Amino acid sequence: MSGGAAGTAKALPSSGPKSLREMPHPLATSSSEEMGPALTPSPDLLLPRSIADKDLSLPNGTPVDTSSPASSSSLLNRLQLDDDLDGETRDLFVTVDDPKKHVCTMETYITYRVTTKTTRAEFDLPEYSVRRRYQDFDWLRNKLEESQPTHLIPPLPEKFVVKGVVDRFSEEFVETRRKALDKFLKRITDHPVLSFNEHFNVFLTAKDLNAYKKQGMALLSKMGESVKYVTGGYKLRSRPLEFAAIGEYLDTFSLKLGTIDRIAQRIIKEQLEYLVELREYGPVYSTWGGLEVELAEPLEGVSACIGNCCTALEELSEDMSEDFLPVLREYILYSESMKNVLKKRDQVQAEYEAKLEAVALKKEERPKVPTDVEKCQDRVECFNADLKADMERWQNNKRQDFRQLLMGMADKNIQYYEKVCGTAISLAGIQVVCFSLRWC
Repeated sequence: MSGGAAGTAKALPSSGPKSLREMPHPLATSSSEEMGPALTPSPDLLLPRSIADKDLSLPNGTPVDTSSPASSSSLLNRLQLDDDLDGETRDLFVTVDDPKKHVCTMETYITYRVTTKTTRAEFDLPEYSVRRRYQDFDWLRNKLEESQPTHLIPPLPEKFVVKGVVDRFSEEFVETRRKALDKFLKRITDHPVLSFNEHFNVFLTAKDLNAYKKQGMALLSKMGESVKYVTGGYKLRSRPLEFAAIGEYLDTFSLKLGTIDRIAQRIIKEQLEYLVELREYGPVYSTWGGLEVELAEPLEGVSACIGNCCTALEELSEDMSEDFLPVLREYILYSESMKNVLKKRDQVQAEYEAKLEAVALKKEERPKVPTDVEKCQDRVECFNADLKADMERWQNNKRQDFRQLLMGMADKNIQYYEKVCGTAISLAGIQVVCFSLRWC
């Protein structure tokens, strides 16, 4: 993978509070000389200072043509996205589909079909099909956080994925959530550790998940506070530079994505308002054409052109709402998840430092390191290794997801303007005909 901050992460100097204009966006191509000292974005997202200075090529050696595309579809096809991460052989496939509405006396809810196909030995059957609701996915994530505290757990979609949606049983809302839940399980499936978790196995195979939920609650009540970290009284002296760099990068990254998300929502809102006006504007010409026989045909043509613009704009808005915004929100939540893992790592390190200091203060010539201190040191090392590995994997996924997302949106915009320009040409011809009929 091409993890930017993982493994050999470099320290990112903190420059204090800055406005958004002064801070380089992680997806920006501006040089460091232009932006001044600032937080360093992920190296895998940076481009050369001048694209024209050298030929661009993908990691697999495929050259990238930087000239204008001959057609809208060719733009996305230039990049060959590798779906098989790091050449891993996949032996577990999970999909989420077929949402169904259930109406009961006490509540109404949606379930989704989770289909699993695998060749792994820990599964008794090669294929499973179960139905799960949102709270089941939430149970799985909580269990993964409890049993794998050193790893980054993929985020679940928010309770209400699309702001302003009142009807959570609408077709659009349910489909948006289905896609997000499908992505959630695929993230876990692709993880070399999480995919082997026993709770994940139960989630994919158990017909009655409620029985396992009750067992888990009984066990938790017995264990009590022993499940939680007992490091609340320890204070971390200083976070290592590589993890401080990760923390600063995540702060900047989530800030920038939040800004893009808000602006994108405003754009979509304005597009929808403009769409309402266009839909009222087009029929006016049809009505006018009914009053003047000579101009009926060209006026109907104008109305049809406006209708084509409405269709193109509606498709563009839907693409932004269904494809663009969900990815932004997923990675904002992803950043928060990574920050939580960083905090857990800091707590373990603080505990280790405190215990090590306590041993050093003992008035013994050659004090023996207690077993609990050694175990705490092992936990710190485990956190460090797992966190860096997950950060590297996350950076690789992010690079591929945003490349596909941004190139896809560019392709959609090209298609939109091609349709609008074609309509404008037709409209100009109609206006010439209309003028000729009226005055010649």
